[in-house]
Amino acid sequence: MRATVIHAPHDIRVEEVPDPKVQLPTDAVVRVLRACICGSDLWAYRGESARQPGQRIGHEFLGIVEDAGAEVNGFKAGDLVVAPFVWSDGTCEFCAEGLQTSCPQGGFWGSVGSDGGQGEAVRVPFADGTLVKLPAAAASDDHLLTALLALSDVLGTGHHAAVGAGVKRGSTVAVVGDGAVGLCGVLAAKRLGAERIIALGRHQVRTDIARTFGATDVVAERGEAAVDAVRELTRGQGAHAVIEAVGTEQSMRTAVEITRDGGAIGYVGVPHGSGTGLDLSVMFDRNIALRGGVAPARAYIPELLPDVLSGTVDPSPVFDLTVGIDGVPGGYKAMDERTALKVLVKP
Repeated sequence: MRATVIHAPHDIRVEEVPDPKVQLPTDAVVRVLRACICGSDLWAYRGESARQPGQRIGHEFLGIVEDAGAEVNGFKAGDLVVAPFVWSDGTCEFCAEGLQTSCPQGGFWGSVGSDGGQGEAVRVPFADGTLVKLPAAAASDDHLLTALLALSDVLGTGHHAAVGAGVKRGSTVAVVGDGAVGLCGVLAAKRLGAERIIALGRHQVRTDIARTFGATDVVAERGEAAVDAVRELTRGQGAHAVIEAVGTEQSMRTAVEITRDGGAIGYVGVPHGSGTGLDLSVMFDRNIALRGGVAPARAYIPELLPDVLSGTVDPSPVFDLTVGIDGVPGGYKAMDERTALKVLVKP
């Protein structure tokens, strides 16, 4: 089969690799129908996170079960499934607590020795604890499949940020970052009942999507100018809940400065750069809480799935470029150059 591998910074290739097979009785093999490129994949592409030459890449996919091990009880060949971006055994204490990202036997797609999501098929460890079954009819609905793919990562990650920030009905929310995760944070805040949602972003195509998703205001400034703009919109007080979806020192500093006293920041931007931008004394003095981290997407899929199936929540607009498997290297280039927001892959 063909799969995407990374050899060096800016060197993404699609190569022939061995077909995945059931290796353990808890495994399944999934033929990929939809995959995508994540903003976090760009850190490897840019050389900011280490990868071994020839390592697989990609962690978001859905598809059809082709084979299942003897101990897999919840799935059979022909089932349509979505995979969260981390596999997990479903039986440990962390999985029972809804923190599958801390499963001792879990792992990330594309890690050394595992398949990546940007390929034609994937071996899925612990299929019963990892995969979520989707309605079979969705396989013939192209738009719905695209929306469902967001459950593998960005929609659950945006939701995780909104939950961490304490978004509730009537909240004023600010979202730092206009990438796919930030936009899904807007969608999640709207779903949770936020009354006002301020999207911080400079790219009109993206902020137009934010407005479609429920943003009531857009702030295009950065740094102190952005802080001043948000405070002006909130009578000088800041937002009850702030979603930080970038991961840089500047974005975290902005998040702290636009949070209302007694408010909270939900941070899901993968940290990168020279520091965190956190001044704990400021957060202490102003009673600002900080929650977030790697989103346990598997825990959120059952909650979010009905709204995606009904169309109440539709994250599909974050996918603005579609490529086949051979177009994946160009998709990375497009996202790196910010000519694409999020690339959909149809193997």
